[in-house]
Amino acid sequence: MPTSDTAAINAASRPLTQQDYKTLSLAALGGALEFYDFIIFVFFANAIGQLFFPPEMPEWLRLLQTFGIFAAGYVVRPLGGIVMAHFGDLLGRKRMFTLSILMMAVPTLLIGLLPTYATIGLAAPLLLLLMRVFQGAAVGGEVPGAWVFVSEHVPSRFTGFACGVLTAGLTVGILLGSLVATGLNTVYTPAEITDGAWRYPFLLGGIFGFGAMYLRRWLHETPVFAEMQQRKALATEMPLKSVLRSHRGAVVVSMLLTWMLSAGIVVVILMTPALLQKIHHIAPRTTLVANTVATLCLAFGCIIAGMLADRLGGKRVIFVGSVLLAISTYLFYTTVGSRPDLLLPLYAMTGLFVGVVGAVPYVLVQAFPAQVRFSGLSFSYNLSYAIFGGLTPVVVTLMLKNNVLGPAYYVIGVCVVGMLTALFIKDQRQTVGR
Repeated sequence: MPTSDTAAINAASRPLTQQDYKTLSLAALGGALEFYDFIIFVFFANAIGQLFFPPEMPEWLRLLQTFGIFAAGYVVRPLGGIVMAHFGDLLGRKRMFTLSILMMAVPTLLIGLLPTYATIGLAAPLLLLLMRVFQGAAVGGEVPGAWVFVSEHVPSRFTGFACGVLTAGLTVGILLGSLVATGLNTVYTPAEITDGAWRYPFLLGGIFGFGAMYLRRWLHETPVFAEMQQRKALATEMPLKSVLRSHRGAVVVSMLLTWMLSAGIVVVILMTPALLQKIHHIAPRTTLVANTVATLCLAFGCIIAGMLADRLGGKRVIFVGSVLLAISTYLFYTTVGSRPDLLLPLYAMTGLFVGVVGAVPYVLVQAFPAQVRFSGLSFSYNLSYAIFGGLTPVVVTLMLKNNVLGPAYYVIGVCVVGMLTALFIKDQRQTVGR
């Protein structure tokens, strides 16, 4: 009879099966729809601000409070991620993976049904805040949970590919939100959107979320967790306590890599269209088209980076990818002002190199042992994203006051952090399941 080590080697060396592709597809689809639900709020901030706050409130204060409610989703991410990861390490990955999409679908649908300030007064923004808190808690568990789920399902030598595909799915969620918002603003006038059309994207997101949750019913518990459960090898104490006591180095490396991930996404993908309009006076439609192409290139870049990580290891891919991202970001920001005709190819190239973030989850899932993997990854990722993801727009805006290349310098600086962090990465290829 084959030993357990022989069985593990056979499992690691097998090719991807139809079931593996099904798992990846359903996970990526759910991630895309959940990320769409999380970010669609920001595309309709103006309409929401007008409807959910007193009409006599100054415009700047109304917008500030609206974005404050949006930011609440980021603030609560670490708490939601920690709680869901705790039970994911003790009760199973699949349960939390399914729960996260339910926790996102319900509040998204309810936002589309909420009465406004004109109907229920101050209760309207309070209910909106409550829904946003639930959304933040859900996405805090979804992203790390999805990475753990797919990495423990596929053979170990395809861990990078699986994480890259999942990350590409999250990117498609951002693109989907942008396209829906653009389509709605094309079909309806601003007045019609305020009158009720703003509700459609939330209702659609809620319905899609329930559909994705139904599809996730066909997913199976990860073989890694099932084996630990059978061997009674689950964590014997609070998983996060074990992470903070025995894996502090992995937490630091994971948080620094997440900083690089958040900088690439927030600055290059989310902030750059508005910066191009403000600094270089490029037409909104032109920046939107370029951003769409860059986001698509980012999705492909994530998959490529994940596949390369399987072959070369996370250390090499993240180091070289950080160098390429720094160079392309500098070329993009220093050239586009004088050569707007190069906007599309330069933005596409930069978006492709932002795809280095697709190798980040490959490192994160290997940084922690299976017993506390969900908790370690979730704590590091969500805490880092809450800190750096929240501070990045503020820091970049302050840097812009002194230099129009502030966004480029910020991304380059974080890329240097990524390069230095890569030196401390301990590649443990084909060990995700152990």
